[in-house]
Amino acid sequence: MPNRSSKRSSDPNQLAKLMVDIASGEINDRWTDPAAAKNPAAVALGRLGGKKGGLARAAKLSEEERHKIATVAANKRWSKNKVE
Repeated sequence: MPNRSSKRSSDPNQLAKLMVDIASGEINDRWTDPAAAKNPAAVALGRLGGKKGGLARAAKLSEEERHKIATVAANKRWSKNKVE
């Protein structure tokens, strides 16, 4: 059974033409152009929910809990930069 998860053709000639079209800017590919794959209305709703949720979570946390979360985040950020 063919793999239907990808809309790209498995034919090498068609795939080569698609690559040339993408490289020349003739068409926008949804995998390389993030704006082409997103619905602007859905993006706006997600942003609105994220803004509300972040404020609600911050209001609910105590100062000690916020400090603990910030400490864990800072340790993660700084641990990525260590040279071993």
